[in-house]
Amino acid sequence: MRRREFITLASSAAIAWPLAAHAQQPAIPLVGFLSSTSAAARAGAVAAFHHGLGEGGYIEGRNVALAFRWAENQYDRLPGLAADLVQRRAAVIAYFGAVNGALAAKAATSTIPVVFVIGSDPVEFGLVTSLNRPGGNLTGVTLIIREMSPKRLEILRELLPGLSIVGLLVNPTNRNTDAEVREVENAASSLGVDLHVLNAGNKADIDAAFASLKHIKAGGFLTMSDASFTDHRDQIAELAARHAIPGIAQAREYVEAGGLMSYGSNQAEAYRLLGSYTARILKGEKPAELPVQQLTKVELVVNLKTAKVLGIDLPSTLLARADEVIE
Repeated sequence: MRRREFITLASSAAIAWPLAAHAQQPAIPLVGFLSSTSAAARAGAVAAFHHGLGEGGYIEGRNVALAFRWAENQYDRLPGLAADLVQRRAAVIAYFGAVNGALAAKAATSTIPVVFVIGSDPVEFGLVTSLNRPGGNLTGVTLIIREMSPKRLEILRELLPGLSIVGLLVNPTNRNTDAEVREVENAASSLGVDLHVLNAGNKADIDAAFASLKHIKAGGFLTMSDASFTDHRDQIAELAARHAIPGIAQAREYVEAGGLMSYGSNQAEAYRLLGSYTARILKGEKPAELPVQQLTKVELVVNLKTAKVLGIDLPSTLLARADEVIE
């Protein structure tokens, strides 16, 4: 073999070898991130999810890819978004928001693992067989927040002993709405409170709901356990201040936006667990064998500055129970 030919062959082999080796490297897994909410309002949730993934050794862009799909509180979009992630062959679908989205993901696939964060009982809605042994391709975290709405009404009544007319803001498209309304109605009846249920599933409806609250001379309001109300927290806080109507919501973000009070689970912890479970499944654990986790710890957060603007003196007993007071 001539020397020039040998050099040419050797050079070609040197180039081809790393290309072949590169081609043999496995592609990094794709995680589909699905939510009924909006990206603009959920930076904190995404950060907590990344934190959970990182604890499991997964960093976006390094050894895992993420595809985000946001329904923007239009729950009828969820089936299509879930189907898109299935078509993209996501290794895992991570979901948080209204139970509608978890049901959409379950309908879209029986093989791709789905990890959820919802505020409903996953057994009641047929997502899992049991909390300890989910039994299928779904598992996750439940906040069980429906039962907290009656407690919110009790706290509002404790703050305002003379409260007689209350508005309950609901999202009629949430599959959990009817059951939650019944529970709040029972609590209102036992407290002797006249409860008015107001549809507030989007910005226009929220404006209309506050006009109704003013018209019926409501002494206060509460929001149902629906993720859309956290997304609309700035609007709700601004309207509550404009109409001087004290209210209580499910998430601390409402209080941070200037709202009066919140009572609910620490949702940042739920999103961290969502990332952690996703990482465990990427490593080979099966959702059927990962128990659904229940966040039982709840927190009461109050905004002292907002209370002063509304002319409300917060009872010392309520302040003593508060997990955080924002001044």
